[in-house]
Order: sequence, then C-alpha cells, then structure tokens
Amino acid sequence: MATTPTKSKNPIPNRERIKMPRQHMPEQPPLVRAQQFTEVNLGYSAELAQQEALRCIECAKPTCTETCPVGVKVKEFVQLIVEGNFLGAAAKIREDNVLPAITGRVCPQEDHCEGGCLLKKKGESLGIGYLERFVADYEQQHFDTKNIVKAPPTGKKVAIVGSGPSGLTAAGDLVQKGHQVHVFEALHEVGGVLTYGIPEFRLPKKIIREQVDYMRAMGVEFETDVVVGRTVTIDELLEEEGYDAVFIGTGAGLPQFMGIPGEHLNGVYSANEFLTRINLMHAYEFPKYDEPMVDFRGKNVAVIGGGNTALDAIRSALRLGAGKAYVLYRRSEAEMPARIEEVKHAKQEGIEFQVLAAPIEFLSDGKGWLSGARCQKMELGEPDASGRRRPVPIAGSEYEVPLSVAVIAIGTSANPIVQSTTPGLNTNKRGYIQADETTQRTSRKGVFAGGDIVTGSATVILAMGAGRRAAKGIDEYLKSGQW
Repeated sequence: MATTPTKSKNPIPNRERIKMPRQHMPEQPPLVRAQQFTEVNLGYSAELAQQEALRCIECAKPTCTETCPVGVKVKEFVQLIVEGNFLGAAAKIREDNVLPAITGRVCPQEDHCEGGCLLKKKGESLGIGYLERFVADYEQQHFDTKNIVKAPPTGKKVAIVGSGPSGLTAAGDLVQKGHQVHVFEALHEVGGVLTYGIPEFRLPKKIIREQVDYMRAMGVEFETDVVVGRTVTIDELLEEEGYDAVFIGTGAGLPQFMGIPGEHLNGVYSANEFLTRINLMHAYEFPKYDEPMVDFRGKNVAVIGGGNTALDAIRSALRLGAGKAYVLYRRSEAEMPARIEEVKHAKQEGIEFQVLAAPIEFLSDGKGWLSGARCQKMELGEPDASGRRRPVPIAGSEYEVPLSVAVIAIGTSANPIVQSTTPGLNTNKRGYIQADETTQRTSRKGVFAGGDIVTGSATVILAMGAGRRAAKGIDEYLKSGQW
C-alpha cells in the first residue's frame, strides 16, 4: 500500500512554484527516430521527475483528479515523488489505475488531468503523464511482484471478454476485490488495441507485456485465441462454465470505408489491417519477420483521417521507408482530433499535412494497383453533430496526388459477433451494446459492457474509466445478488 503524505515536503513556496518552467521529456532526434521503431520519448530521469514534481501547487481541491477518467490521486502521488518515495507513488497510482506505464505514454493528459491543472492558468500544466510514466517504469525495474498482497478469495468467477484497456482495467480492479478473473482474447497476443493498434515507437510491446505480467502476478488468468461468440458464447460462459458475471470489452474493431471509387485497389488499406500487420504481425521487425507488406521504400503513402490512429499509421509508413508521407484531412488542423504532441512529432519527422482536402476517387495503374488519389479542396461551413465545422467541397478545386499506398483511418464501428450470438442483449441502431452509464449493466442479467463496444471509438483512458465503473458494478452485483 502507498504511504499517503500528511504534510507537504515541498520546500519551495507556492508563489515560486508557479514561476518554475515545465521539465520537458527528452526524446530522440526527429531524423534518427523517423528511421526506426524505437520509442520516441525517452522518459524522465529521477532528477527531472523530482524537479517537475516540485512544480505542483498542491491544490486543496485537485481538479486534476476530478478530470481523470479513472480518478488517479494526482496530488498524493506527486508529493510522494517529491519525497523520493517512487515505489510509494507507483502504489498510489495503482489504487486507481492498473496500467500506469501505458497511460503514462498514450493517455491524452492535456484533455484530462493536465487540462484541469491550475498551473495552466499561469503557464504550462504539471507534467502529470510524464511523472506517471516515470514512477511506473521505476516500479517495473525495482518492485518484486512476489510482494503483491492478494485479497481474500470471494469464490466468485468473472469472465472478461477482450483484453484491451477496458477489459484489463476491469480485470485488475476485480481481482483486487478477491474475485477469480479470467480474460478471453480473440487474437494470439494479449492487449487488444494496445497491442495491434498502437505502434512500437509510441507504446513498446515490452511495456504491454510487463503490465500484463504484473496482472498475472495479481492473479488474473489470460487465455488467447478464444473468439467469444464463436469458440464459446456468453450464455455458455454463464450457464456451463460457471461464471457469475461477464464483462464485454471487445472494442469497436470493424473498419469504416469512404465509399468512393477505387477503394478495392491493391495498396488501399484500412487502418486496422495496416496497423495490425505492422504491430501484431511484426512488419516493424522486417526482415526478422517476413510479414508481406507493400515495399514502401521510396513510395508515396497517404493516410486519410486526422486522429491518433491516422498519425500512428503514417508515421509507421515513414519508418518502413516511405519516400513521401502525407496526411489528408478534410477539416483544418484546429479540428484535428489527434494529440498535439503526435502532430508535432509527425511534422518534425517530415510528414506533410494537406488539410481541408479529401479524396473523392482512388486511381488505378490499369493493373489493379493504386496509382494516386483525386482529391478535392474543402472549406469549413456550419458546425455538424460533432460540434466541429462541417467540411464543404469547393467546386472546381480537384487535384491529384500520386500514391502507391493509401490508408483509410476515418473511424471504426462495432463488430457484431458477440451481440449476434447473445439473445436478449440490447444494442442501439449502430450495433453498439447498450449499457447503464453508471454501472455498465446491460439488458442481460450478469452481463456488463464498456469501452468502445458501448460508446464507439474513444481513447484508452475513457475505456479504462468504463472498465473501472463496470468492476464496481460487478462487485456490487456479486455481493448483493440483485439485478
């Protein structure tokens, strides 16, 4: 258990902390990192971490915790860093977040904890994500998982369907309450979108495996190559396998396409397939792993979309040898949903952004392969349902971009396998599972759901928040027996 600090050990007066500059994360030089898949951000040293932690003004009502989807006690773990108690800081984070080394790398902190940091009113927010990553990595190097204290067993069994961020979070919270937890993963590696969707240079596979191994030490069981809905159904888990509750966290992995001519051409990928080939099938380790992909060397590659997935794809293509790498996005950069840091890194690496532009046709070389894209320029009109200004085509503005590879990264939808094989499980008109926003209960007794399979595509940390709510709801259900 973490030691909760009772009195501030920060020797610097608050008025001086506000003036202190934020300690920025060391990173690989752009021209070096653009040629390899090793991690871009290099992490804080202990000295940098403590220097950054000293900036915390220790608010009486920490808005950073209020704006964190999993409720990490930021003020408390940061003060433990100030004291030099790095393992205590890691333990304090783990009270609310079982994946700190992952969220420290991929969570959009600027939208959550750092967005709520009061230091932002005077300058730059506290580097909460960087500090979280530091203590998580420190814990991995110095903590013996044999020292994990396990809760007394309750005798209750819970099945987790999917090992992405929502499933892992629910599993971690539930095992800490003493329940027996078994995670089923359809693919051959644990981690869900963390493994197949996020590239090595942003989230190394080693980090995911270490976090999963930590959860194994906590008592969570994992089983891969099990497609729930095909290998086994939800009903069979509840009625034949003896599980007392099931959590569905299968994500939203069905790719969406644009519906324009030429999408059938060789060289046109969905972002899901593209990133899965690179991440899960090890194309990033070519030629050690001979995963069949188009030879990118010297070729023109474009991604269509402006989210983190789009940037992950195009930055991966650059590292595979693309000669020119483009982002084609139909709105302006201000509307781009990708993290500011990822956009900055992409630009530093030489990726060209063509905003207010959208493909209207993919062009063929006459032999079934992609040769280019006919694009149309856009202007911004009135806001649409997303709250962003709607892109409106400009007549007569068409132009062509020569391409060998195009990656469609405009979003995903719900995979229907679980829903179609679970009678009585209510879904909305888009095929997502309907679940209570507080407890994550579904229309089926004993069945809970959360993450992208409920909300549609969102961030890792929002899916984790759903996993936490589900774990609380499942625990209450298992204790009371009431639905």
